[in-house]
Amino acid sequence: MTERYINPHTDFGFKRLFGSEFNKELLISFLNALFRGEQDVKDVTYLNSEQLGDRADARRAIFDVYCENQKGEKFIVEMQNVYQEFFKDRTIYYSTFPIREQAQRGGNWDFHLSSVYTIGLLNFNFAEGLEEAQHWHHEVKLMEVDTKKVFYDKLTYIYVEIPKFDKTEDQLVTMYDKWMFVLKNLSVLMERPAALQERVFTRLFEQAEVSKFNAQDRMLYEDSVNAYRDIINAINTAKKDSFAEGRAEGIEFKTVEIARKMLQRGMAVEEVAELMDMTVQEIKKIL
Repeated sequence: MTERYINPHTDFGFKRLFGSEFNKELLISFLNALFRGEQDVKDVTYLNSEQLGDRADARRAIFDVYCENQKGEKFIVEMQNVYQEFFKDRTIYYSTFPIREQAQRGGNWDFHLSSVYTIGLLNFNFAEGLEEAQHWHHEVKLMEVDTKKVFYDKLTYIYVEIPKFDKTEDQLVTMYDKWMFVLKNLSVLMERPAALQERVFTRLFEQAEVSKFNAQDRMLYEDSVNAYRDIINAINTAKKDSFAEGRAEGIEFKTVEIARKMLQRGMAVEEVAELMDMTVQEIKKIL
C-alpha cells in the first residue's frame, strides 16, 4: 500500500468513514453540507442496511449506509463506482424499502410518511438525461409538469457526479466544496490540506490514515482496494474491447470476469449480485 490515506471509493473505506457509529459525526457533517442549509442533522441512528422483500424469493437490497435523523427522516447513501444501465431504476427501487417499512399495522394509520432521501455518490459521469449537465450535483423530486413546481417534497433523489468536481484547494469555499474535494482526492493526498481546518476534518484524517490501522483492518482494506481495482480495470478493459471489436459481447464477457474475480476475493454471492446488478442465480452459474 503506497497511499497515506484511505480510498473512500472502496467498500471498506466508505463504510469506515461514513457507516460506523464511531465516526458518525463525519456522516452528519457530510449530510448537512450536502443539503446546503436545507437540513440541520444533529444526530443519526444507523439502521439495518440489508433490506428483505415481501416474499422469500423477492430481490433484497443492501445499502452502503442507511440511517435516520432526529426527525425520523430516512437517508440511503450509496457509493457507486461503476455505471449500470438501470442505475436510476435501482435508486427508485431502493427508496421503496424505507417507504414501505413506515406502514403501521392496524386501522389507525393515516398514511403519514417521513421524508426519504436516496443519495448516490457516483464515481463516473451520469447518463440518461444528465449527459450534458455541467454541474455535479443533481436533486430530483416529483414535479407537476405544467407548473414545474414540486408536487411532493418528501421523496428526494440526489446524484453527485464526483469526476465533474474540479475545484482546486484554493477554490474551496463551502463545506460541501471541502467534502467533495475529500471524496475525490483523499487517497492521493500526502498531507492534510490547509483549507480543511474544521474540527470534523481532524477526525476524518485521523481515521483515514492507513498506517494507524490494526492488522485486521489493514488486511480488510487491502482486500477492498484489490477488489475495487479489479472492478475498475476490468470495466476499462471491457470498454476498450467493446470499442475495438465493435460488439456488445465484450462487455457481457468482462462482466462475468469481474464477478468471478469478486467471488475469488471471498465476497458473498449476494453482495456480488448486488454490485453487478445480476441475480443470485446468475452469479451461482459462474461458480
